[in-house]
Amino acid sequence: MKQLLDFFPILLFFVAYKLYGIYAATLTAIVASIVQVAIYWLRYRRFETMHLLSLGIITVFGGATLFLQDEMFIKWKPTVLNGLFALVFLLSQWIGRKPLIERMMSTHVEAPPEVWRKLNLAWVTFFLVMGATNLFVVYNFDTDAWVNFKLFGLLGLFFLFVLLQYLYLFRYMPQAKVEE
Repeated sequence: MKQLLDFFPILLFFVAYKLYGIYAATLTAIVASIVQVAIYWLRYRRFETMHLLSLGIITVFGGATLFLQDEMFIKWKPTVLNGLFALVFLLSQWIGRKPLIERMMSTHVEAPPEVWRKLNLAWVTFFLVMGATNLFVVYNFDTDAWVNFKLFGLLGLFFLFVLLQYLYLFRYMPQAKVEE
């Protein structure tokens, strides 16, 4: 359920775009993000930082898109969000006792500190590449191509990166969890 909830706004954005265009899709994404945060709160009695950050950015950039009738704002949203994620992961190298990726995954994986630092920097690089790739598509292709890339390209790259991360960390997983 949680994973579906994470992708709920982007899926609705895609469907609304295909049926009604970029402005309806933008409004749909804003509303879907609000619903996403509300459902998560009702179900888990806490907020997910990623959802709140995404809601804030979609509200600002989506609001600017709707108010100014300029689709470029919504197209910049993935780059801004990925840039913020890269910054948070990078700063976590020096703020706190553990890099962010270690804080997120150390209950499932036992790896040495240098592995966590490398993996954390890999996430920083990944987010920067995702943001740059989004801008490449924004400025070199039409809106239809960008919407398709946003759903299939960015999500596909994300899943590929997570798979590569899993393969990298597999050797550090406790044996009992690997056998399950």
